[in-house]
Amino acid sequence: MAASLVGVLAVVRNVSVKRTVRSKCLISSSHVCTRRLGASACRNAKAQVKRSLSQELVGVVGLEIHAQIHASTKLFSGSQVRFSSPPNSLVSFFDASLPGTLPVLNRRCVEAAVMTGLALNCTINKKSLFDRKHYFYADLPAGYQITQQRLPVAVDGRLSYGVLVDGSQNHVLERSVRIKQIQLEQDSGKSLRDGHRSQTLIDLNRAGIGLMELVMEPDMCCGEEAAAAVRELQLILQALGTCQGNMSEGQLRVDANVSVHRPGEPLGVRTEVKNINSARFLARAIDYELQRQMAVVESGGTVVNETRAFDFKSGQTIPMRDKEGLQDYRFMPEPNLPPLLLYDQQTAPMDADPTQVILIDQIQEQLPELPRVTRERLVKTYGILPEHSFTLVNEDDLVDYFVSVVQRTKAEPRKVIGWVLKDLLGQLKQRCLSTAQSPISPLALAELLDLLEAGRISSPAAKLVFQELWKGTGRSAEQIVEQQDLGVMRDHGEIERICQSVIDSHPEEVRAIRGGNRNVLNKLMGRVMKQTKGRADPLLVRTLLEEKTS
Repeated sequence: MAASLVGVLAVVRNVSVKRTVRSKCLISSSHVCTRRLGASACRNAKAQVKRSLSQELVGVVGLEIHAQIHASTKLFSGSQVRFSSPPNSLVSFFDASLPGTLPVLNRRCVEAAVMTGLALNCTINKKSLFDRKHYFYADLPAGYQITQQRLPVAVDGRLSYGVLVDGSQNHVLERSVRIKQIQLEQDSGKSLRDGHRSQTLIDLNRAGIGLMELVMEPDMCCGEEAAAAVRELQLILQALGTCQGNMSEGQLRVDANVSVHRPGEPLGVRTEVKNINSARFLARAIDYELQRQMAVVESGGTVVNETRAFDFKSGQTIPMRDKEGLQDYRFMPEPNLPPLLLYDQQTAPMDADPTQVILIDQIQEQLPELPRVTRERLVKTYGILPEHSFTLVNEDDLVDYFVSVVQRTKAEPRKVIGWVLKDLLGQLKQRCLSTAQSPISPLALAELLDLLEAGRISSPAAKLVFQELWKGTGRSAEQIVEQQDLGVMRDHGEIERICQSVIDSHPEEVRAIRGGNRNVLNKLMGRVMKQTKGRADPLLVRTLLEEKTS
């Protein structure tokens, strides 16, 4: 039974902090990549590393990702898992490593690891083992971590992801990275250094939370590739429900192994950049480290095998500790946990307790549609651009919003996507709102697009109606058009009169247009549209102005 140590802060005096305090930073997932990235660009890190460095050196990047399993209780105890709870209020006797306590494996955590492995095309080991990894941190009360070093739950997978590219025809580069293994392990507690009192405070709420460690092979070459891979993994985990992927809350933490070498030569000495909690910071950290290592090699120096941290304020990586003396973790089999056995429906024991048996093929059948498949379906079904599908999938609930609008309007999907991504998403981002918090429902936007499609309002007037809808007054698009008289002006004579009035009152602009500066015509158009409240047909206005200023 879990016991609660409510409100207690364990104080460890004169103990150096082994971990850095993670800065809380929300990531923007609306774009996977915003810079040009190509095969040759990746080989010499052209998009990330300053051109002053040698192009002969290439970067090599591998990632180790710790994903917090979305479960109500911890990996080996019944303690609850909640973010921002009072310090040490979610700690069982086992979490605190009191003598005589034993681990009990959480079924949900095993199922989450298997599902994640299947989604990443891994081979699921029907027999996996638990091990003790010994190291001594103040926030690891047992002095060891239970993990899977010898035989993990899943191996030999592959993560496919796309990198958005500016300037290419299809705008998306397909990439993939090999997944070496996925292993279950428990998290440690949290150390907070109190510099004023020269002491370290220990919060064990996080101790024992279930983690999936995903080890990626060094198949990437620059920061943008690594960031794109992490964003894709984040989307997959969220679609599966195995990890919420909130990096600002530490639910997804990344360690990057970075090295440089010349093609054809052995890989260079690597450095490890620890505990990065933002995809954007990951790209910056890797790019800086590549640049730093290339500069060291170019100057005749030697890259030191060390662990570094990323300072997001300065944009630099800083040394934490060296790895020249290899740490001996003294791995040993976990004596209190038997081998983890998994089955399929054909090999499951007939007399086995169903609550104690996990069926791999049954989990395979429960896999939802993955982000990659969703993007392909959107492009094929609605004819939108690949980069638009990335943005839709990257934003929570935006795919459902888009599809709902398309189903309710006569406007083509390519017109709908512009309004959803540019107008709606732009307003949401500006105000830090989620799609679910939008004051404009899919039905309201569909009605607005139908008015525009039927020619009852002009494009500028539609923008004004959109702004009124955003105020959330409850009025429909048609009511706003009627109340504010925003319907299309069909009186050709009235429009011509307004155009002539604008021309007469702006002689300097007219002279500039007649002098060859046709861009000034846009200013006159803007003034006409303002006087007509956006009701005039822009094509008609331009035609009239061109005739009268020629």
